[in-house]
Amino acid sequence: MTNAQDTVLPDQPKTPKPGVFGFFRSGLFKFLLTPIFISLLLFSAYIWSALHISYSDGERAGFVQKLSRKGWLCKTWEGELTLIAIPGAMPEKFFFTVRDDALAAKLNAQMGQRVAVTYEQHKGLPGTCLGETEYFLRDSRVVATP
Repeated sequence: MTNAQDTVLPDQPKTPKPGVFGFFRSGLFKFLLTPIFISLLLFSAYIWSALHISYSDGERAGFVQKLSRKGWLCKTWEGELTLIAIPGAMPEKFFFTVRDDALAAKLNAQMGQRVAVTYEQHKGLPGTCLGETEYFLRDSRVVATP
C-alpha cells in the first residue's frame, strides 16, 4: 500500500497570492502599466524638445502696445508689439510670450518707446499653460526712432 505522502502530483501552475498585493505581482499589472509609463516618458520627451529646440529665431522692432500677466492657473506674460514698416500704412501686430519676470519688468519700463525684441519660435506646444503664443522673447533693447 502506498502512503498519501509518496504520491507525486503533477506540477500545478503557480497562482498569485490572494490579497491586495497579489495584483501587483501579476503580469497583468505590468501589462497595463508599461504602456502608460512609456507614453508618459514619450510625452515628457516631446515637451522637453518642443521647449528647448526652437523652430526659428529672429528680431523684430516696434512699439510695445500691451503687456499683461494672463491665465487661470498658469500665469504667463502675454504681449503685443506694433510693427510699423511704412508711415501711414496699417500697423502689423506681433503677439509674444515672456517667461522671465525680469524681462517683463524691462519691457514695462520700455513701454511707449521703439524697441527691438529677440525671440524664439517654438511650434507644437500643447495647451496655453506654457504660453498663449509660439513666440517667446529672449531680450529687448531700446532703438532710436527713424
